[in-house]
Amino acid sequence: MTGFSNSPRLLKGGLILMDQASGSVNRVIALQYNPDQVTRALQPQSTGGSAAMSEPMRLKGPPIETIKLDAEIDATDQLEFPDSHAVAVKVGLHPQLAALETIVYPDSETLIHNNQLANAGMLEIVPVQAPLLLFVWSKERVVPVRITDFSIVEEAFDVNLNPIRARINLGMRVLNINDLGFNDKGGHLFMVYHQQKERLMTQATSAALASLGLGALP
Repeated sequence: MTGFSNSPRLLKGGLILMDQASGSVNRVIALQYNPDQVTRALQPQSTGGSAAMSEPMRLKGPPIETIKLDAEIDATDQLEFPDSHAVAVKVGLHPQLAALETIVYPDSETLIHNNQLANAGMLEIVPVQAPLLLFVWSKERVVPVRITDFSIVEEAFDVNLNPIRARINLGMRVLNINDLGFNDKGGHLFMVYHQQKERLMTQATSAALASLGLGALP
Protein backbone atom coordinates (compact mmCIF):
# COMPACT_ATOMS: atom_id res chain seq x y z
CA MET A 1 0.00 0.00 0.00
CA THR A 2 1.29 3.48 -0.88
CA GLY A 3 -1.19 5.62 1.06
CA PHE A 4 -2.42 7.33 -2.11
CA SER A 5 -6.07 6.63 -2.93
CA ASN A 6 -5.43 6.91 -6.69
CA SER A 7 -2.65 4.31 -6.67
CA PRO A 8 -3.49 1.29 -8.86
CA ARG A 9 -4.42 -1.88 -7.04
CA LEU A 10 -1.58 -4.39 -7.25
CA LEU A 11 -2.77 -7.66 -8.74
CA LYS A 12 -1.24 -10.88 -7.51
CA GLY A 13 -0.11 -13.85 -9.52
CA GLY A 14 -1.11 -17.28 -8.31
CA LEU A 15 -2.60 -20.69 -8.88
CA ILE A 16 -6.15 -22.00 -9.19
CA LEU A 17 -7.15 -25.61 -8.58
CA MET A 18 -10.27 -26.62 -10.52
CA ASP A 19 -12.41 -29.71 -10.60
CA GLN A 20 -11.64 -31.35 -13.95
CA ALA A 21 -15.21 -32.53 -14.55
CA SER A 22 -17.39 -29.68 -13.30
CA GLY A 23 -15.02 -26.75 -13.80
CA SER A 24 -15.75 -25.50 -10.28
CA VAL A 25 -12.96 -23.75 -8.38
CA ASN A 26 -11.61 -25.82 -5.50
CA ARG A 27 -8.95 -23.47 -4.22
CA VAL A 28 -7.21 -20.19 -5.09
CA ILE A 29 -3.59 -19.63 -4.01
CA ALA A 30 -2.33 -16.05 -4.36
CA LEU A 31 1.38 -15.40 -4.09
CA GLN A 32 2.21 -13.25 -1.07
CA TYR A 33 4.77 -11.30 -3.10
CA ASN A 34 4.88 -11.25 -6.88
CA PRO A 35 8.28 -12.51 -8.09
CA ASP A 36 10.50 -9.99 -9.84
CA GLN A 37 11.16 -12.42 -12.66
CA VAL A 38 9.17 -15.03 -14.55
CA THR A 39 11.13 -17.10 -17.08
CA ARG A 40 9.31 -18.65 -20.03
CA ALA A 41 10.75 -20.96 -22.68
CA LEU A 42 9.01 -22.08 -25.87
CA GLN A 43 10.12 -25.16 -27.80
CA PRO A 44 8.62 -25.10 -31.34
CA GLN A 45 6.95 -28.31 -32.51
CA SER A 46 7.90 -28.71 -36.17
CA THR A 47 7.07 -31.78 -38.20
CA GLY A 48 10.70 -32.98 -37.96
CA GLY A 49 12.24 -35.99 -39.64
CA SER A 50 12.15 -36.30 -43.42
CA ALA A 51 9.04 -34.12 -43.60
CA ALA A 52 11.10 -31.18 -42.33
CA MET A 53 13.25 -31.36 -45.49
CA SER A 54 10.31 -30.97 -47.86
CA GLU A 55 8.01 -28.87 -45.65
CA PRO A 56 10.27 -27.18 -43.09
CA MET A 57 7.72 -24.52 -42.08
CA ARG A 58 4.96 -26.88 -40.95
CA LEU A 59 4.08 -26.91 -37.24
CA LYS A 60 2.36 -29.95 -35.78
CA GLY A 61 1.05 -28.12 -32.73
CA PRO A 62 1.63 -25.34 -30.21
CA PRO A 63 5.12 -25.03 -28.75
CA ILE A 64 5.99 -26.74 -25.50
CA GLU A 65 6.04 -23.82 -23.08
CA THR A 66 7.69 -23.96 -19.68
CA ILE A 67 7.48 -21.37 -16.90
CA LYS A 68 9.83 -20.88 -13.96
CA LEU A 69 9.61 -18.47 -11.07
CA ASP A 70 10.91 -17.89 -7.55
CA ALA A 71 8.38 -16.78 -4.94
CA GLU A 72 8.91 -15.63 -1.37
CA ILE A 73 6.61 -16.02 1.61
CA ASP A 74 7.26 -14.36 4.96
CA ALA A 75 5.42 -14.39 8.28
CA THR A 76 7.64 -11.78 9.94
CA ASP A 77 5.11 -8.94 9.62
CA GLN A 78 2.32 -11.16 10.99
CA LEU A 79 4.41 -12.12 14.02
CA GLU A 80 4.73 -8.43 14.94
CA PHE A 81 0.98 -8.50 15.69
CA PRO A 82 0.49 -11.89 17.37
CA ASP A 83 -3.04 -11.16 18.62
CA SER A 84 -4.26 -10.79 15.04
CA HIS A 85 -2.31 -13.72 13.59
CA ALA A 86 -2.69 -16.65 15.96
CA VAL A 87 -2.06 -19.24 13.22
CA ALA A 88 1.27 -17.71 12.22
CA VAL A 89 2.31 -17.61 15.87
CA LYS A 90 1.38 -21.25 16.37
CA VAL A 91 2.68 -22.91 13.17
CA GLY A 92 4.49 -20.24 11.13
CA LEU A 93 4.33 -20.78 7.38
CA HIS A 94 3.32 -24.43 7.52
CA PRO A 95 -0.24 -23.76 6.21
CA GLN A 96 0.99 -21.73 3.22
CA LEU A 97 3.64 -24.31 2.39
CA ALA A 98 1.14 -27.15 2.77
CA ALA A 99 -1.27 -25.39 0.39
CA LEU A 100 1.43 -25.48 -2.27
CA GLU A 101 2.91 -28.87 -1.48
CA THR A 102 -0.41 -30.72 -1.51
CA ILE A 103 -0.81 -29.75 -5.18
CA VAL A 104 1.68 -32.51 -6.00
CA TYR A 105 0.36 -34.96 -3.40
CA PRO A 106 -2.45 -37.38 -4.32
CA ASP A 107 -5.49 -37.20 -2.06
CA SER A 108 -4.85 -39.33 1.03
CA GLU A 109 -8.40 -40.75 1.18
CA THR A 110 -8.10 -41.96 -2.40
CA LEU A 111 -4.74 -43.56 -1.62
CA ILE A 112 -6.28 -45.41 1.32
CA HIS A 113 -9.24 -46.50 -0.81
CA ASN A 114 -6.92 -47.73 -3.59
CA ASN A 115 -4.92 -49.68 -1.03
CA GLN A 116 -8.12 -51.33 0.21
CA LEU A 117 -9.02 -52.25 -3.38
CA ALA A 118 -5.56 -53.73 -3.92
CA ASN A 119 -5.86 -55.78 -0.74
CA ALA A 120 -9.25 -57.03 -1.94
CA GLY A 121 -7.66 -58.39 -5.11
CA MET A 122 -8.46 -55.62 -7.59
CA LEU A 123 -6.13 -56.17 -10.54
CA GLU A 124 -6.03 -52.63 -11.90
CA ILE A 125 -6.00 -49.51 -9.74
CA VAL A 126 -6.64 -46.23 -11.55
CA PRO A 127 -4.06 -43.55 -10.67
CA VAL A 128 -5.38 -40.65 -8.60
CA GLN A 129 -6.91 -37.85 -10.69
CA ALA A 130 -5.41 -34.50 -9.68
CA PRO A 131 -7.36 -31.23 -9.97
CA LEU A 132 -6.76 -29.09 -13.04
CA LEU A 133 -4.08 -26.54 -12.12
CA LEU A 134 -4.10 -23.06 -13.64
CA PHE A 135 -1.27 -20.54 -13.48
CA VAL A 136 -2.56 -16.97 -13.42
CA TRP A 137 -0.33 -14.03 -14.28
CA SER A 138 -2.82 -11.26 -15.20
CA LYS A 139 -6.03 -11.81 -17.14
CA GLU A 140 -3.97 -12.21 -20.33
CA ARG A 141 -2.25 -15.31 -18.92
CA VAL A 142 -4.52 -17.93 -17.43
CA VAL A 143 -3.04 -21.25 -18.50
CA PRO A 144 -3.43 -24.91 -17.51
CA VAL A 145 -0.12 -26.24 -16.20
CA ARG A 146 1.55 -29.26 -14.68
CA ILE A 147 4.21 -28.76 -12.01
CA THR A 148 7.52 -30.23 -13.14
CA ASP A 149 9.93 -28.82 -10.53
CA PHE A 150 9.22 -27.73 -7.00
CA SER A 151 11.76 -26.87 -4.33
CA ILE A 152 11.53 -24.99 -1.05
CA VAL A 153 14.30 -23.21 0.84
CA GLU A 154 13.26 -22.44 4.41
CA GLU A 155 15.39 -19.52 5.52
CA ALA A 156 14.27 -18.61 9.05
CA PHE A 157 12.50 -20.36 11.93
CA ASP A 158 10.77 -19.46 15.18
CA VAL A 159 11.68 -20.95 18.58
CA ASN A 160 9.55 -24.03 17.80
CA LEU A 161 11.33 -24.54 14.46
CA ASN A 162 8.32 -23.48 12.45
CA PRO A 163 9.46 -21.84 9.19
CA ILE A 164 8.74 -18.11 9.13
CA ARG A 165 10.50 -17.20 5.87
CA ALA A 166 10.81 -19.36 2.77
CA ARG A 167 11.69 -19.19 -0.90
CA ILE A 168 9.89 -21.39 -3.41
CA ASN A 169 11.22 -22.35 -6.83
CA LEU A 170 8.43 -23.46 -9.14
CA GLY A 171 8.77 -24.99 -12.60
CA MET A 172 5.67 -25.60 -14.72
CA ARG A 173 4.85 -26.97 -18.16
CA VAL A 174 1.90 -25.43 -19.96
CA LEU A 175 -0.63 -28.11 -20.95
CA ASN A 176 -1.71 -27.33 -24.50
CA ILE A 177 -4.44 -28.59 -26.77
CA ASN A 178 -2.41 -31.67 -27.74
CA ASP A 179 -2.24 -32.64 -24.06
CA LEU A 180 -5.85 -31.94 -23.12
CA GLY A 181 -8.03 -31.99 -26.24
CA PHE A 182 -10.64 -29.52 -27.43
CA ASN A 183 -13.48 -30.93 -25.32
CA ASP A 184 -11.62 -30.55 -22.03
CA LYS A 185 -12.08 -27.49 -19.79
CA GLY A 186 -8.30 -27.07 -19.64
CA GLY A 187 -8.11 -27.38 -23.43
CA HIS A 188 -10.67 -24.58 -23.75
CA LEU A 189 -8.65 -22.36 -21.41
CA PHE A 190 -5.49 -23.03 -23.41
CA MET A 191 -7.23 -22.03 -26.64
CA VAL A 192 -8.40 -18.78 -24.99
CA TYR A 193 -4.74 -18.17 -24.06
CA HIS A 194 -3.62 -19.03 -27.59
CA GLN A 195 -6.19 -16.74 -29.22
CA GLN A 196 -5.38 -13.93 -26.80
CA LYS A 197 -1.80 -14.01 -28.08
CA GLU A 198 -3.09 -13.65 -31.64
CA ARG A 199 -5.22 -10.65 -30.64
CA LEU A 200 -2.30 -9.01 -28.83
CA MET A 201 -0.07 -9.63 -31.86
CA THR A 202 -2.29 -7.37 -34.00
CA GLN A 203 -1.59 -4.47 -31.59
CA ALA A 204 2.18 -4.64 -32.18
CA THR A 205 3.46 -2.12 -34.73
CA SER A 206 5.13 -3.73 -37.73
CA ALA A 207 8.55 -2.27 -38.57
CA ALA A 208 9.46 -1.09 -42.06
CA LEU A 209 12.08 -2.84 -44.17
CA ALA A 210 14.11 0.39 -44.03
CA SER A 211 14.55 -0.02 -40.28
CA LEU A 212 16.55 -3.18 -41.08
CA GLY A 213 18.62 -1.37 -43.70
CA LEU A 214 16.66 -2.82 -46.63
CA GLY A 215 14.83 -1.04 -49.44
CA ALA A 216 13.44 -4.34 -50.69
CA LEU A 217 14.16 -8.02 -50.27
CA PRO A 218 17.04 -9.28 -52.47
